[in-house]
Amino acid sequence: GKRKIHYLFEDGKEMAEEYDIKTGQLISRKWREKNTLGGTGKWQVEVGEPTSPLLGALESELITESSSNPIFMRKDTLSSFQWRIRNLPYPKEVYSVSVEEEQRCCVIRTTNKKYYKKFSIPDLDRYHLPLDAAALSFTHANNTLIITYQKPKEILAAEEQLQKELKKIKAANSGDGDCKTQ
Repeated sequence: GKRKIHYLFEDGKEMAEEYDIKTGQLISRKWREKNTLGGTGKWQVEVGEPTSPLLGALESELITESSSNPIFMRKDTLSSFQWRIRNLPYPKEVYSVSVEEEQRCCVIRTTNKKYYKKFSIPDLDRYHLPLDAAALSFTHANNTLIITYQKPKEILAAEEQLQKELKKIKAANSGDGDCKTQ
């Protein structure tokens, strides 16, 4: 049910994206670049579930972060960028979400000074588009703050063009998936 696309760029960066085959919706996007010694670095999750630190991190057995800490993740829809912050128990009136145009980021504040977060929108930076405060909205439900930023028409057009190109690409392992041994 997923289609994975792996990109290699001339500057040494890698990007891996996963799309839902039925809807064409982006499920995850990860970036990786070479470290200072020329080896491959760790994947940085831009869209989708953050990788769990519990998966293979043996050195963090003794000290782990609390499971009640806020978890910040991006999960886009077809028409908007969307961020979800889990484990935020305060009512909606406590939150303030604004745009800092000179720093090209969005800021989340609480009136009780319990949570503060700055985050950028890399897609807008890649297309050199300005931030629009009117496109930003938020809601709160089930201890989760959901921030939505409506995608500009330039990005919607580019994503539509990308989907057309992706449909033309044949999968590298488009067979039935059986492993053949000799």
